[in-house]
Amino acid sequence: MIEVKMRRGEPVDKALRKLKKKLDREGTLREIRNRRHYEKPSEKKRRGKKTMR
Repeated sequence: MIEVKMRRGEPVDKALRKLKKKLDREGTLREIRNRRHYEKPSEKKRRGKKTMR
């Protein structure tokens, strides 16, 4: 679980930006987007070969 500690008086926008950066570094958002829909094993293979090129 990702945590972002806010300082007293810190704007929420800044904390959201920190959270998004952490999520991006860990690749969490990318993984969530990939798992939104079921992907058949053959499609995974095809996608894997495409990125290897």
